[in-house]
Amino acid sequence: MEFKEWTPATLLELSGSYWSTCTLHAGVKLNVFSPLASGSMTADELARDLDLDARGLAMLLDALAALGLLVKQDQRYTTTPFSAKFLNRTSPDYLGHIIMHHHHLVAGWSRLDESVKSGHPVRERVSHEDVASSRESFLMGMFNLAMILAPKIVPQVDLQGRRRLLDLGGGPGTYAIHFCLHNPHIDAVICDLSTTRTFAEQTVARFELSDRVGFVAVDFEQDDLPEGFDVAWLSHVLHGIGPDACASVLRKTVSALEPGGLILIQEFILNDKRDAPVFPALFSLNMLLGTPEGQAYSQGELFEMLEKAGATQVRRLPIELPNGAGVIAALVP
Repeated sequence: MEFKEWTPATLLELSGSYWSTCTLHAGVKLNVFSPLASGSMTADELARDLDLDARGLAMLLDALAALGLLVKQDQRYTTTPFSAKFLNRTSPDYLGHIIMHHHHLVAGWSRLDESVKSGHPVRERVSHEDVASSRESFLMGMFNLAMILAPKIVPQVDLQGRRRLLDLGGGPGTYAIHFCLHNPHIDAVICDLSTTRTFAEQTVARFELSDRVGFVAVDFEQDDLPEGFDVAWLSHVLHGIGPDACASVLRKTVSALEPGGLILIQEFILNDKRDAPVFPALFSLNMLLGTPEGQAYSQGELFEMLEKAGATQVRRLPIELPNGAGVIAALVP
């Protein structure tokens, strides 16, 4: 393993990198990119439109320009082609929801030392409005990410001859949607909490797949799963729960599948020493902050869980994904 060459300069750059993060978050939260995507404006003009302080907004716009997310010319600001595509709320490629999900995590991360000391998550008391906003950002953020990754993953997964897919913990059902779009011979069922139903059904309807993608309200930690599937997709489900709960969920998944059924698990996967890649290691801390027992798991741990649940032919698919993510496959005998 190669070690990063640290210097005082790179160490301090890391220590202060949250300044750039918070600048981006503020720009997205205040929606400065959407008006500027339609045409250039001065800080005073934009401040009037958004009901913001002109001096503070000018400082924010200058910082966003310094980061390369805006262009400033003759005291007027406009978006770059990149920010117009990904930070403009009216764009179909808007990524602001996942950015706002990251924003909602910042307060907890600032108290990481407390979670490490106690071994328990840190939870702030928030208003009902903040809870709703946070949940919307999470669900829409998962949709943002899946819309980027699903078109890359789905064509590399062979579902020839399979008929019915279980999307466990599928949230908005983005993967179920893409599996059905790519495989016109299969139907799918999204299994998630009842609070997700409306959002999932609206998302499925947008893709005109309501006749092929259904929804069943399930708490997969507490409830039995529906049966009669020949493929199950668990995308970033296991990291939110502890090893015992993972074992239970995988046993239920095996029971929900017919003989010969295929289990597919997408996770941020650590190496077996648990010290790389960087993103899964940091993501494990994110689970410490927000869940009682969640964590990132190593490839060896995931293989062992599947085998103990009764699955066979466990393997990692050769799919290259960002942030240390990977897809593990196994069969039900």
